[in-house]
Amino acid sequence: MTAFIYDAVRTARGKARPDGGLAAQKPHDLVAALAAAIKDRAGAAPSPEALILGCVGQIGAQGGNLALVSKLAAGIDEGASAFTVNNYCVSGLTAIGQAAAMVASGQAGSALAGGVEMMSAVPFLADKASYYTDASFPPRTRFLPVALAADRLAEEEGITREEMDALALLSQRRAAEAEGTALTASRIPVAGLDREESVRATSAEALAALAPAFSELAGAYAEALQGRRLDHRHTIAHAPPMCDGAALALIGAEGAASAAPRARILAWAEVGGDPAASLTAGFAAMDRALDRAGLRLEQMDRIEFMEAFGVAIAKFMRDRAPDPDKVNVGGGHMAKGHPLGASGAILLSTLLDTLDAAGGRYGLVVATGASGTGSAMIVERQGA
Repeated sequence: MTAFIYDAVRTARGKARPDGGLAAQKPHDLVAALAAAIKDRAGAAPSPEALILGCVGQIGAQGGNLALVSKLAAGIDEGASAFTVNNYCVSGLTAIGQAAAMVASGQAGSALAGGVEMMSAVPFLADKASYYTDASFPPRTRFLPVALAADRLAEEEGITREEMDALALLSQRRAAEAEGTALTASRIPVAGLDREESVRATSAEALAALAPAFSELAGAYAEALQGRRLDHRHTIAHAPPMCDGAALALIGAEGAASAAPRARILAWAEVGGDPAASLTAGFAAMDRALDRAGLRLEQMDRIEFMEAFGVAIAKFMRDRAPDPDKVNVGGGHMAKGHPLGASGAILLSTLLDTLDAAGGRYGLVVATGASGTGSAMIVERQGA
C-alpha cells in the first residue's frame, strides 16, 4: 500500500454532559478546527479530494451526512467528495483506511479522514435502530450492549476483576503522566479544552471497592443472553467514559503536501467477527494486518490497542504477551474516554505521537467494537 500520513491531529476528549468542555460545540466545528490545524501544520497542499468521517450516531446534530456538513464548514473545495461511515467503535479507523485505499488506488491524490462523536448531543443508541430490539434475529446475532458482551467475554475467557483493575489503574496513571509531554504533541486545543477531562486520580483500593456496574442491564436482554446468568465483573472503571471528541488525518500520495509525511501506511485490515463474542474481531484484524505487512507483533515499537472495556486489553496482554512498555504508553480509553466514531482516528494520532517520542519505526493501532467489528493498521514512521 503506497499511502502516507502527512499529519494526524485530535481534540482532547470532553465529558459527555452539558458542562463538558466541548459540549457547546457542534460536531462539524470540531472537524473544521482540526482541518485548519492540519493545513497549518502540514503546509499548503492541493485541496483534498475527499473527506471521510466515522460517526456512529448519525441523527440530530450528527445527521445530514456529517462529512458533507463538515466539508462546507471547513471551507474545503466544493469538488471534494464527502461521506460518513458507521462501523461502530472502529469507524474512525475505517474512514482512514478507506482514504488510504483511495490514495493507493489512484482515486485521490489526498484525502482527509477521521471521525467525530458528540455524545453530549447524540447519546449512545440515540438512533433507536430497530435492530436493537428486533427479536426476529437468532439469539446469538441479536444486539447486545457492549457492557454485557464484555462481562460475558470476561467470564468465558477467565479474565479476572483483579486483572482489569490493574490495567485500569495503569491507564489512569499513564494518562495523567502524559499531560504536557510529547505524547500530546498532536492534540489540538479546541474551545479552550486542552486536557483529557475524564482522567481522574484513583488507587488500587478505590478500584477494588467499586461494584459491578452493568448487572441491571441483563434483564432487558435475557433472550439475547439465552437465559444465561452472567458473572458481572466490569465496573465503571473498566468502561471507557462517554465523551465528545474528534480526530482527523491527512492521507496522500508522495508529494501531496509541502511538509514531509509523518508515516507510511504499511497495512490495513478490516475484519468481521463472531457477534456473540463481540469484542474479539480486533484481534483477527491485527493478525491480518501483521501478515499483510510481513511483520511480527514483537517488531512493533509502539501499540495503541483500544481499551474497549477492560476485558479486551486484558485479553490482549495475556494472550499475546506484548512488551507492556510499548502498549498504550500514554494511557487508554478506560482513562480518557471513547467518543465512538472518533476513537480509531484518535488512536492513530496518538500512535504517531508515541512513535515520535520514542524514535520508533513501526506502530500498530487496533480497534475493536460491538457485534464483531475490528480494524487494524500498521504504519512506518518516516525518518526512523
